[in-house]
Amino acid sequence: MFALTYKPKMIMQEHTHTRILDTSANPAPLGLLGFGMTTVLLNLANAGLINLSAMIMAMGIIIGGLAQVIAGILESKKNNTFGMTAFLSYGFFWLSLVCIWILPKTGYAVAADEVSMGYYLTLWGIYTFFMFIATFRLNRGLQVVFGLVVLLFALLAIADFSGNHDIKIVAGYEGIICGLSAMYVSFANILNEVFGRTVLPLGPYTKK
Repeated sequence: MFALTYKPKMIMQEHTHTRILDTSANPAPLGLLGFGMTTVLLNLANAGLINLSAMIMAMGIIIGGLAQVIAGILESKKNNTFGMTAFLSYGFFWLSLVCIWILPKTGYAVAADEVSMGYYLTLWGIYTFFMFIATFRLNRGLQVVFGLVVLLFALLAIADFSGNHDIKIVAGYEGIICGLSAMYVSFANILNEVFGRTVLPLGPYTKK
């Protein structure tokens, strides 16, 4: 008698991974420029050098707001959680700030008092502080920017809670420096990429 032995066929399915090469442009310079320029202009007003006008509100909506939101969306496509969170959050910060200014004019909301604005700025300061900690693993340029933003929110919150206008003026000048630092990092990213070398140093993070 013949014994029939059935050997089941083993079908080996080879798993393949598709790797997509990201060739899209770096959105960080756009986001940093949107934040920096709008921050400089608003704090020129806080320092008493210009009036808080439609120019600043328009910059807050278009450049500080929408441009940063676009940059944040593009950062998400690059799998950059920090960049996505930073640009989207600060983009919507500017949009919310303009809404705080405009909504009372429409009659749909009561104007925010100084104490309310103090809490608003404090929460943004707390959020920015933790983002600042994250920059310890990034370049020195971003550390300076986020450190100055933390200080700016703190000064503005103290000014609103205390009603001390002199502190707001100090915050204005500090905010101008803060905005200029963000613009510097934006320019450095652009020039360093275009020239293929370090034109403006950023102080890259070095792992110890």
